[in-house]
Amino acid sequence: MAETTHQFRAETCKLLNILTHSLYTNHEIFLRELLSNASDALEKVRFLQSAGGEIRDPALPLEISITADKDAHTLTVSDTGVGMTEQELIDNLGTIARSGSEQFLREHESGEKPGNGEEAADGEDTIVEHDDSKPDDAAQIIGRFGIGFYSVFMVAEKVEVTSVPATGDGTAHRWASDGTGSFTVSAVEGAEAEALHRGTVIKIFLRSDAHEYEEKFRLEGIIRKHSNFLPFAIQLEGERVNTTAALWREPKFSVTKEQYHEFYKFLTYDQTEPLDVIHLAVDAPVQFNCLLYVPGTKVEAFDERREEWGPDLYVRRVLIDRHNRELLPHYFAFIKGVVDTEDLPLNISRETLQENAVLRRISQTMTRQILSHLEKLATSDPEKYEAIWKLHGRYIKFGFDSYQYRDRIAPLLRYATTLDKDKLSSLDDYISRMKAGQNEIWYVAASSLEAAAVNPHLGQFRRRGLEVLLLTEPVDEFALETLAEYQKHPFKSVERAEAKDLEPFADVEGETKAAPLTEEEKPELDALIAAVKTILGDQVKDVRATTRVIDGAACLVSPDGMTSSMEKLMRVMQKSEGIPQKVLELNPDHALVRDLMRICRGDAEDPLLKDMVSSLYDSTLLLDGYMNDPLAMAERSMRLLKQTADMYSNLRK
Repeated sequence: MAETTHQFRAETCKLLNILTHSLYTNHEIFLRELLSNASDALEKVRFLQSAGGEIRDPALPLEISITADKDAHTLTVSDTGVGMTEQELIDNLGTIARSGSEQFLREHESGEKPGNGEEAADGEDTIVEHDDSKPDDAAQIIGRFGIGFYSVFMVAEKVEVTSVPATGDGTAHRWASDGTGSFTVSAVEGAEAEALHRGTVIKIFLRSDAHEYEEKFRLEGIIRKHSNFLPFAIQLEGERVNTTAALWREPKFSVTKEQYHEFYKFLTYDQTEPLDVIHLAVDAPVQFNCLLYVPGTKVEAFDERREEWGPDLYVRRVLIDRHNRELLPHYFAFIKGVVDTEDLPLNISRETLQENAVLRRISQTMTRQILSHLEKLATSDPEKYEAIWKLHGRYIKFGFDSYQYRDRIAPLLRYATTLDKDKLSSLDDYISRMKAGQNEIWYVAASSLEAAAVNPHLGQFRRRGLEVLLLTEPVDEFALETLAEYQKHPFKSVERAEAKDLEPFADVEGETKAAPLTEEEKPELDALIAAVKTILGDQVKDVRATTRVIDGAACLVSPDGMTSSMEKLMRVMQKSEGIPQKVLELNPDHALVRDLMRICRGDAEDPLLKDMVSSLYDSTLLLDGYMNDPLAMAERSMRLLKQTADMYSNLRK
């Protein structure tokens, strides 16, 4: 049979140039497209066999082979799939945007007799789970658009496609083109034809700038990245590359714990076993499979690699997007895994999502399933849940900004408390221990448990037996402020507590209170306040007697009522590094303040009073997380030590 020349019937040379040079952003994608095509061709053979049809060379294994010839600068991709007849070569490879797989699926769905047609391309709801133990072979076909094959011209100066159909007379034909607008088709005859078996062989004559695709390590990397989970063996230079099974496609009952862990190590390169596994196979509201892991090591999802979180997204076992951040909300950023769907619409290059309505449904379903899983775990296995919280709770806390799910996030929160700083408590645990008459859920925010322990506001709560949540991360106070309340109990910072808030609760046995100020002492307090204002000057916004419940001699408060930890966080966000000007509140019930009142009454200009007031201010700054002039602090401390030593030694004489 003579060679015939044909024009690309549907498009011009300009369109072909656009497809091969502009549509795809990454040249290595061409191999993914060819492998997807080959997988579809094999899937069609499997479907024909399962339907009882007769095919050529039935004993041939269903596999894909890749070989490279560095001397000839060629790359060959072959499969033992359904193959193509002469007319199918002309129709499918000669018309851009014609998909043989699309035609095959239409025939399958309508009940018509399917042809060979190896395509030229890329290949709170009720959750309905499906069973993958009996897959529909036709449903596994990847190709839809009839575009992917032409990506080969990104790296090829010429392409030859030799094909033997699985049915019919079995005549082999060769399609050839340099991608400039025309192609040739000819019969393969003689010894060459006799050596051919069912399937398709694509021979790529690589361009001079694409010789990297002759290297085995480069090809292996592309396969493992994009096509590692295709259901058929991929042989590269005689060695199988895709040896790891798509475990998420297996029925849950058939997967062992060891298999889950091995797949996790393969997926993440983390040798530590995961804390938990979530395996879902969902049919409605949208069909997808997913295999998710809770890592057994701390995850840094929002560091310098802030883009690298989210499960890997597959469509029919082909990788579409590594670390897809739309699949899970940011408060589940620590979760790793894979999601594979049949239904996700892509753009024609299959590199980006065409629209995300389906993706949103998948995300919503996964989010609800993860929340349900964690809720059950918190009840049935609190030790495991606590281990998860200690590693990843700082992410879960960010669920406070989810209007849809914050009511489900709140019961999952865990905090240390003043009752036992070494044991985590839920909000429900806290409420169950509240004193009679208590309405507020009290909390203190600090940089650490140690810093919280010395907070001047806590002592009165301890003495009255009122438990306080210990918040040690910046997000904690944001979370509780946004939630506002839990089970109709408002969250309230101990820094905002007033004396009347604690009046209903008696002191523990043995606690004594300072005698209230007499009428004669009240002017002395006013005089001390005036003297402190003069001594500190513009270091403070104001000085006043406190109405708060504090144990210390003084505390600093923000003029606008913001808690110290919240103000500190806001200053970091605003990149403000100076010491804020705050209000200094003195505690008239504290012995040190009473002593300062007496010193001030004797001489408001006494240098000792100035040093003591300045030291008191420095101490409150330190408790607030700020450091004043350290040299001045050291010098002042030495003077006070000397004066104290002199007084004490004189008393001992």
